[in-house]
Amino acid sequence: MGTVLGAMRNVRWHELQHAYGSASQVPGVLSRIAWGDAPTSDEALSDLERWIGTPPVFDSTAATVPFLWELAATDTVRDRAGVLDLLATILAAGNPEHPAWTRAAHDAVTAGRATAARLAATPEAQDAPRVPGSPHVPGAPGAQAVRAAAVRTAAARLLTAIERHACPVCPAPPPREA
Repeated sequence: MGTVLGAMRNVRWHELQHAYGSASQVPGVLSRIAWGDAPTSDEALSDLERWIGTPPVFDSTAATVPFLWELAATDTVRDRAGVLDLLATILAAGNPEHPAWTRAAHDAVTAGRATAARLAATPEAQDAPRVPGSPHVPGAPGAQAVRAAAVRTAAARLLTAIERHACPVCPAPPPREA
């Protein structure tokens, strides 16, 4: 697995729950987001959103969030913007029957504020190198630049959500210094 997601093995996933039962499948889904091709990664992200980010959050949600932050910060992940959007969904979700789960999930998301700020401030990416023989359209953004812009936009939205976050189970954040 390398260093990305390496700490997943330290989580007792089989003891945690998501919307459809045991969270023991979460590490495999996170791995598919990290290393899968586009359709595999998209499907895995969709699965994870249904499992841990649906309106009620679960005990596995807070355990998963640090790995989502890791994926959002890893350049080789195909849909980093989608990962950031999932983090925003988790921040907006809750579980009235389990306020501790909600608080833990929200705390895990807000703990990544510095990562969101860094991603929102990332300068424009240069166009990816062209494949020899592929057409070049001057002035047209490359796929890398489009993905970088999507990450910046999603990170900025998430940063705003973190800064404005207020819910019944989370304490009000301390005032930020100017």
